[in-house]
Amino acid sequence: MKKILLMAALVACIGAMAQGTVNFKNNVAGSFSAPVFNADGVTRLTGNAYYAQLYANIGGSFQPVGTATPFLANGYVNGGTVTIDAAGVVGGVVTLQMRAWEASTAGTAGTYEAAIGAGKKYGFSETFTVTPGNPNSNPPGTPADLATLKSFSLIPEPSTIALGLIGAAALLLRRRS
Repeated sequence: MKKILLMAALVACIGAMAQGTVNFKNNVAGSFSAPVFNADGVTRLTGNAYYAQLYANIGGSFQPVGTATPFLANGYVNGGTVTIDAAGVVGGVVTLQMRAWEASTAGTAGTYEAAIGAGKKYGFSETFTVTPGNPNSNPPGTPADLATLKSFSLIPEPSTIALGLIGAAALLLRRRS
């Protein structure tokens, strides 16, 4: 009887902190394409001056998962398979968000939060949900694609916004006189 209770407790613990996997890429040929754009809304991010990372809603707040990944070409990233460790992930749905930012120094990712603090350009997707693959099944489940991810643009650095507001105010004042 004790062995049965011990096995049940072990299975419950494994289920409580389960892992699920997703493919961290925003372009799958023939399936979906969600490029990330610069603040102008036209130019696609390219190269190691810009980075992206997935954030998962874990316990009610968004946490970074996987590693920061530089952009390839045409606004796309390929960060490989990302494992999400959280209760309810296997067999459940997880809410994700892709965040992107301008690096302080090209080739050095830093973090999304540091980029905002340094006044760099940053942006984020709408939240979306996926059902992650189960890496512990036999055979292992296929990592889920981010098929419901939508394109987004970076937000201009604060100085650009400030200059725009000053210009708009000057036009309004000139119009009054």
